[in-house]
Amino acid sequence: MTRRTGSDERCIADAAAWRLLGLLLERPRAGWHAEVAALALEVADPGLRAAAQAAQTATEGEYLHFVGPGGIASPRAVAYGGYQDPGRVLAEIAEFYKAFAFQPRAEDPIDHVAVVAGFVGYLALKEAFAAASGNKPAAKTTAEARQRFVETYLVMIAHPFAERLALAGPSYLVDVAQALAARVPAPTHPTLLTPDEDMPAECGACPV
Repeated sequence: MTRRTGSDERCIADAAAWRLLGLLLERPRAGWHAEVAALALEVADPGLRAAAQAAQTATEGEYLHFVGPGGIASPRAVAYGGYQDPGRVLAEIAEFYKAFAFQPRAEDPIDHVAVVAGFVGYLALKEAFAAASGNKPAAKTTAEARQRFVETYLVMIAHPFAERLALAGPSYLVDVAQALAARVPAPTHPTLLTPDEDMPAECGACPV
């Protein structure tokens, strides 16, 4: 039996916001607009809701023009990693996904901004479930991993991605990228991290 607390509710709300961000950063497809509109109703962030509203006129062509292959702004974290080894970045992101049993959609690379944002939402939901189940160690581990992931990987892409899009011309993606950057600390010089070797096995086992 699970019991929700105020902290659980915050995690669930955070998970919805991050899921909406991830969805908005995916390529528009059949059913995408309806999914965005429905999820936006669960989000309180006015900036994010405004971005979702703007996305109702989004097209696949617009998306590809801005962030598709050869587009104006790369949606991949490794493109903003400077002198860091792209292979290492991808391997470490993959280790995080594996540790928490996260299986992203196959269309986008694992460091695609939509996938990375979606993973943060996934962790928020797992944290809420663990806390509601009374598993405080798993909730704490998941919360810490979520913070480390944001500060290591999302910090690589969120602000420069938003800056490039802002210079590229009007698009719903500008609003989405700004909403993403607002949730991520300003970049410094992050050191790439990997999940703790002693991460509890139950991290990947919590159903969501």
